[in-house]
Amino acid sequence: MEEYNKFEKARLVGARALQLSLGAPTLVKINKKEDTYINVAKRELEKGVLPITVKKIRY
Repeated sequence: MEEYNKFEKARLVGARALQLSLGAPTLVKINKKEDTYINVAKRELEKGVLPITVKKIRY
């Protein structure tokens, strides 16, 4: 997994949580009673299965 700064992580988790709330399939196992969209998105990021690409531009 590529290293992201805290702002990139927040953006990725937020975007993925929105996708999940709109009905996207999860890519990790979930516990329906305790998990929120944010928690699921964080776990997907930690496991490296997040289906979002980050394009970094260096100046």
